[in-house]
Amino acid sequence: MLKSKTFVKKTRSGGVMKIVREHYLRDDIWCGSEVCTECKQESTALQRDPCMESNLCSYPHYVIPDTNVVLHQIDVLEDQVIRNVIILQTVLAEVRHRSAPIYKRLKDIVHEKEKNFYTFTNEHHRETFIEREPGESANDRNDRAIRVAAKWYSEHLKKSESDTDPLKVVLLTNDQGNKQKAEESGLLVYKCEEYIKSLIGNPELVDRLALSNDDKNDITSSKVLFPEHLPLSRIQAGLKNGTFLQGTFRASRDNYLEATVFVQGEGEESTEVLIQGLQNLNRSVYQDVVAVQLLPRDQWVAPSSVVLQDEGAAKDDNEEEGEEEKELRVSAAEAARKPTGRVVGIIKRNWRPFCGMLNASIIKESTRHLFTPADRRIPRIRIETRQADALAGQRIMVAIDGWPKHSRYPNGHFVRTLGSAGDKETEQQVLLLEHDVPHQAFSQAVLSFLPTMPWEITPEVMVNREDLRSLTVCSVDPPGCTDIDDALHCRELDNGNFEVGVHIADVSHFIRPGNAMDKEAANRGTTVYLCGKRIDMVPELLSSNLCSLRSNVERLAFSCIWEINHEAEILKTRFTKSVIKSKASLTYAEAQMRIDDTTQTDDITKNLRGLNKLAKILKKHRILKGALTLSSLEVRFHIDSETHDPIDLQTKELMETNSMVEEFMLLANISVAQKIFDEFPDCAMLRKHPAPPPSNYDILLKAAKSKAVEIHTDSAKALADSLDVARVDGFPYFNTLLRILATRCMMQAVYFCSGMDSDFHHYGLASPIYTHFTSPIRRYADIIVHRLLAVAIAADKTYPDLMDKQKQSALSNNLNYRHKMSQYAQRASVAFHTQLFFKSRGILNEEGFVLFVRKNAIIVLIPKFGLEGTVFFDSKTKAAPTVVFDEEGPSLTVEQHTFHIFDRVIVTISLDASNIQHQKIRMSLIEPVIPGVSVSAPEVAPLAKKPRLDR
Repeated sequence: MLKSKTFVKKTRSGGVMKIVREHYLRDDIWCGSEVCTECKQESTALQRDPCMESNLCSYPHYVIPDTNVVLHQIDVLEDQVIRNVIILQTVLAEVRHRSAPIYKRLKDIVHEKEKNFYTFTNEHHRETFIEREPGESANDRNDRAIRVAAKWYSEHLKKSESDTDPLKVVLLTNDQGNKQKAEESGLLVYKCEEYIKSLIGNPELVDRLALSNDDKNDITSSKVLFPEHLPLSRIQAGLKNGTFLQGTFRASRDNYLEATVFVQGEGEESTEVLIQGLQNLNRSVYQDVVAVQLLPRDQWVAPSSVVLQDEGAAKDDNEEEGEEEKELRVSAAEAARKPTGRVVGIIKRNWRPFCGMLNASIIKESTRHLFTPADRRIPRIRIETRQADALAGQRIMVAIDGWPKHSRYPNGHFVRTLGSAGDKETEQQVLLLEHDVPHQAFSQAVLSFLPTMPWEITPEVMVNREDLRSLTVCSVDPPGCTDIDDALHCRELDNGNFEVGVHIADVSHFIRPGNAMDKEAANRGTTVYLCGKRIDMVPELLSSNLCSLRSNVERLAFSCIWEINHEAEILKTRFTKSVIKSKASLTYAEAQMRIDDTTQTDDITKNLRGLNKLAKILKKHRILKGALTLSSLEVRFHIDSETHDPIDLQTKELMETNSMVEEFMLLANISVAQKIFDEFPDCAMLRKHPAPPPSNYDILLKAAKSKAVEIHTDSAKALADSLDVARVDGFPYFNTLLRILATRCMMQAVYFCSGMDSDFHHYGLASPIYTHFTSPIRRYADIIVHRLLAVAIAADKTYPDLMDKQKQSALSNNLNYRHKMSQYAQRASVAFHTQLFFKSRGILNEEGFVLFVRKNAIIVLIPKFGLEGTVFFDSKTKAAPTVVFDEEGPSLTVEQHTFHIFDRVIVTISLDASNIQHQKIRMSLIEPVIPGVSVSAPEVAPLAKKPRLDR
């Protein structure tokens, strides 16, 4: 049966297009139930004997949830107790339209065979399809379609039921109007909450219920604490006429009463609006997209230097403004003011399940408790649970349901338990979840695209591929590296020049566009390296075996080969798909020993010496062009092989061979970037590093000036040159500290599509064009670049998405997000292992240097461990600490002692585990000694790891 719908649509050019949509209806769509004798079914999902025991429904039954139940109670539906559920096509389509994350979770549930979920295509079934009636809203029509399908199921199953075992259908809805109409139609219908509370199998499932609107009103006070959020229509009008600004809400990690809203402007222009105080924050949560209204200029303030963490006793909803907010505003008048505003509405919530711990109520028998998230930027959440005793000391997940204007905290519900707090596996899972790192095992759909083993290079594979197996190729990597992306060769030509080749794993040969493995790799974006664990972007068979350029095995590669003279000038460049056979897999230390040992004269060593000689010249050329050499302290843990606990911690030592590999990777990336842009100017995936705005350099300039050193920031070259000569007699560590500060001034490097941007410059590398080509095992961007290069040299075919600049731009955005979250996850992993290290080592005294000065604290860098921590001063008996801002930068005076940036101090480092959720490495001042002043320290973080260069 065919239905058709005709309507007209306005085109971009202003014309009118007539559209006819055909809708086919069938009467042979099966119901999916094992008891059915009417349908000719190829497969069934719904069991003959549904096993959900309920006090309300003592008979065998299937459940049909409506759209809002699925959207708001997905945590309940995921529980193993809930089975034999019919998901209607109407519901599936609405969920897909309204929430992509919940749609994915729903599809995952449907694919779990043991859950017995069945998708029924009611919109294409002749007896369940309905037309929208005149004057009927789309929502009312869909509610009616759900009721019609539920009625059909009830009557359809009656035809097959036995007298002793009647099978019924229960409709779940929280919409009172929908429920009433369903009851009038003779349907079995319950509110979701009353049905879940009736289940006998798992009484704890009640804790996972998202609060209904009625419940939200029950647990809040009558006093209005926050302004009403404006409706979306008012917000859109305000955005259009410039009254409001739209931006991303970024809560402060150290001050729960302060945040900024990042407003993206035209082109590269962007603004940060400061928000202070509970009412102005107006129930915004980190990463929400909000509408803000700027306050009058005379109400603009400056960021506070006070640290306020909302982790004490629960504050009452009726509590008046405290000293904290007053202190916030007093301190704000001390420095330059910034654009300040207030949140007037929420455009898009970015809520997700949050990891953390329960703060049980001190009131006995109470079921209302506060949940403290692991991420300090997320507010505490009020939940109802009957298992508070069981959850004590556990890491749990909680989801936000809403934030009424009467409540100081958002309301939420318990999702699941992760494990005991402090346990290594639990904490690792928490940091992966908190940083949105996809870490589930690869699905069978993904694994089905792996090559069959044993795998070998066939004659078909050799087509359009150069045989380079005879070359003396070797790889140089960190110790223990199994995913070897790159290898090198260098040989002298008959004309006296050198031939140098960078050979990169040909991952794109194994991962073809559009299949399940490709989609999974695109979603993951990058491999994530944690301490002692690696979350692969591609399955291990590829990452550590077939794609890894291990020694003495034949591997497929993509090669960039240059002819270079003795002055390291490139005379010719060519690209080719190839087959190589690496002669050695060396560590940086092993390669360095070969280079330094004059008794070794084998081909591999000659190779390395030639590469090292050319790399030094290449680096010199780069630095002359203005490339930056910034400093970062990266730490390496020595892990016990049995307990997997860190037993030693030290900063990494960089050798000449590190720089040697880096120079040729950079050169390959630049050469490939130019090639793919020349061939595909509109859709090349490139990487840029924006120049920092002048204001970013303020702290660097003042820090240098405090030691009578002048730094120039007019260009990357000016900055590089002035850093090179920045020295202070008797202070050998000064230059390194200055470079660490310079690193903090930099912007983030990002991927972009060449057709969507005009600024290609890479500031840090002083290169007019750049991309990533050299790490396709661990970065998806490199796979895209390989595909573009393969098409450019006629070694592979193109496909539509590769040439679509809109899709390339969207892909770039996801890769930038995944890369950023990967970095954060890695830092969190280092922080956790640092805590484990100091837990076993006890108290240590170490030398440090003041990096920053705050109102009542100094931030200290410990070079030996690459640690950065804050020492707070709490003067209770004498004058409070005072900060002075002058041309030479800020200084902090405590009693008679004044601290400046770069001052040397001695501190005691120890682990404070009194708060198991937020364990702290306590840093206390030993030298200089300040009588009468106590010191304390919050969390100490490992120094933010930044790549030395963007290879």
